[in-house]
Amino acid sequence: MFSGIVEITEAITSVKKHGTEQRVTIRRPPRWKLKQGESINVEGVCSTVQKLNGHSFEVRYMPETLRKTTLSRLQRSARVNLERSLTLRSLIGGHLVQGHVDAVGRIVRIRREGKSRVYTFEIPRRLTRYIVEKGSIAIDGISLTVVKPAGNRFSISLLEYTLKQTTLGTKQVRDPVNVEVDVLSKYVARLLGR
Repeated sequence: MFSGIVEITEAITSVKKHGTEQRVTIRRPPRWKLKQGESINVEGVCSTVQKLNGHSFEVRYMPETLRKTTLSRLQRSARVNLERSLTLRSLIGGHLVQGHVDAVGRIVRIRREGKSRVYTFEIPRRLTRYIVEKGSIAIDGISLTVVKPAGNRFSISLLEYTLKQTTLGTKQVRDPVNVEVDVLSKYVARLLGR
């Protein structure tokens, strides 16, 4: 479980296919003491540290993850959002994020609003029932607040700080993103039989 508050972005040092798996090596953030088996949120995907190599760590992705997320597009030197999993002593600054991506969406519009940017995303229609005004959503692992939903699109407003501290600041119109709707909304919909 994560909070959607990206701690740091780091560079990918290698991406290798190994059979049907994809092995991704990421530079280890300074002062992060990682262990094998630990969960890390990488671009919104709950990932398990498989191997530690000095100043880097390796995660592996199975075909299902590669089909359902943007991780199949990762390339060497690209930066990724990283967050360590929550502990019982952690502050939750965002919302509860599982790292279980629901779908790949895409950016359809970016407009300036002072130093902020308003991004509009398009998602599969099946997810629209979980999107509400002022509700939470995770995009590439970042906890964000929905400004305005409209059909299978919704907008969010990003502060200059978020644009600089996450990978969203480097994304362009038509770029794909990992989308995770609020798990609480899924439970409510299930309980109501919808």
